[in-house]
Amino acid sequence: MQREIVFDTETTGLDPARGDRLIEIGCIEIVNRIPTGREFHHYINPERDVHPDAVAVHGLTFEFLKDKPLFAAICDPFLEFIGDAPLVAHNATFDYGFINAELARLSKPLVAAHRIVDTLQIARRKHPAGPNSLDALCKRYGVDNTKRTKHGALMDAALLAQVYVELLGERQATLGLAERTGGSARTRIDGGKARQRPEPLPPRVTPEQVEAHKAFVGTLGPDAVWLKYMPKDPASEAKAG
Repeated sequence: MQREIVFDTETTGLDPARGDRLIEIGCIEIVNRIPTGREFHHYINPERDVHPDAVAVHGLTFEFLKDKPLFAAICDPFLEFIGDAPLVAHNATFDYGFINAELARLSKPLVAAHRIVDTLQIARRKHPAGPNSLDALCKRYGVDNTKRTKHGALMDAALLAQVYVELLGERQATLGLAERTGGSARTRIDGGKARQRPEPLPPRVTPEQVEAHKAFVGTLGPDAVWLKYMPKDPASEAKAG
């Protein structure tokens, strides 16, 4: 079983080193590249103003966020949800940097870099001519993002989970091999046992075509390979016996 967490964040600005903070985190659990239905989502009080440029992107103001929990209150449930699974994000360096900045403020162990899977890097290798934004990849792969009028962590994580499978070229393999186990939304397709037909199918070759083929083989000489596969002539067998 391969468990991964696809996640996205929204923030007050672009640089945690300058005091910018997380304000939203959304996570989607996938197992064998299929969403299980388990999600983790929280808005977070950043204890500071949100930059107007950031508000223009995600629409989250401090007025909306001021009564939301601090990151300290959701930290342990978040860490429990992600466990030791790989973490998949688009332009992951950004999200990863903010999460580790918040963990560092609480003197919590940081998320190791080797756990991070960056779908932007995967997309750039697969489509070097781009564009490779999440919206562009949704369009390329036919993922419906019409409800995405502004950035939102949980919605973007759900879209990315679909894009991720497309980037890896595993959609058909996943659908064919998936099984419904442990409550996860997976489907198993069983073939069942082959059964003998009650009557054989009628031959597609006419008697005239059979005779024409025999005549043709007769022109190839006594060593023709076809002679090994020709039905025996009962009269000839009786004479030979």
